[in-house]
Amino acid sequence: MINILFAARPEQFELYEAPLLQGLAQRGIHANVTTDCPPADVDYVVYAPSSTLQDFTPYTRCKAVLSLWAGVEKIVGNASLTQPLCRMVDSGLRDGMVEWVVGHTLRYHLGMDRHIVNPNHIWRESHPPLAQDRPVTILGLGALGQACAAALTALNFPVSGWSRGPKQIDGLTCHHGPDGLKPALQSAEILILLLPDTPETEHVINAQTLAQMPRGSTIINPGRGPLIEDTALLAALKEGHISAACLDVFRVEPLPQDHPYWHLPNVTVTPHIASGTRPTTAAEVLVENIARGETGAPFVHLVDRTAGY
Repeated sequence: MINILFAARPEQFELYEAPLLQGLAQRGIHANVTTDCPPADVDYVVYAPSSTLQDFTPYTRCKAVLSLWAGVEKIVGNASLTQPLCRMVDSGLRDGMVEWVVGHTLRYHLGMDRHIVNPNHIWRESHPPLAQDRPVTILGLGALGQACAAALTALNFPVSGWSRGPKQIDGLTCHHGPDGLKPALQSAEILILLLPDTPETEHVINAQTLAQMPRGSTIINPGRGPLIEDTALLAALKEGHISAACLDVFRVEPLPQDHPYWHLPNVTVTPHIASGTRPTTAAEVLVENIARGETGAPFVHLVDRTAGY
């Protein structure tokens, strides 16, 4: 019998307990899944960074900490965490992100807002370009970025991507490193941000990089709030260099009521809903890593502490 500590909000335990126990039983793993266990007896911690558990020092038997969040910026710097840390990449989160990104990309590509919000009933017979003539760039080519790129490529958008290190992905023009950022931005009529929040990615969108984008382009950010230097983006939106922005994540959440983003007509604020972890699909990932830990196989989605994701 192994002990799995669920360290997250109590209401989440009610959602995760059954799919976790079912998945573990299917793998032949006898486990006690609990919210209360002596630290020295814990084999795995299923974890949300918002948990009250912040000191991992007493968890001397723990084989891995399995995060329920895709982002690990709020835990990766915890000096007491010496156990392997795995982030959440599940099919539900991936598919939800793809749907949200594709939906808003098509929204801006087709110019849907001018018909949906048309109080003066103006008849405009103008046709958008085909997808093949609308370049899209994705900053961040992890699991979510690659899934979004594949979906947009299937719709005939010419998609470019940028990552910190070199990558080769079929059907995608890949740029990397500091020298690759400018060419990635120069063609981006629609820019999608899916980078992790690290010291290297903070304010990757700033006055200088915004100026490298085509005039009238659009920014979609379901990644992390600190990727954007807000003052610079607000200036670009007001001046018209950036025509519109759809922002799902922010440095402070909920976004304060007096924040300028709420009051610009060319900004859409969504409340961190681009995608979320679904208990049924997330439980499959948790069970897979627990099974790997019990057999000595490598964990999936293991966090690189040096890189921060």
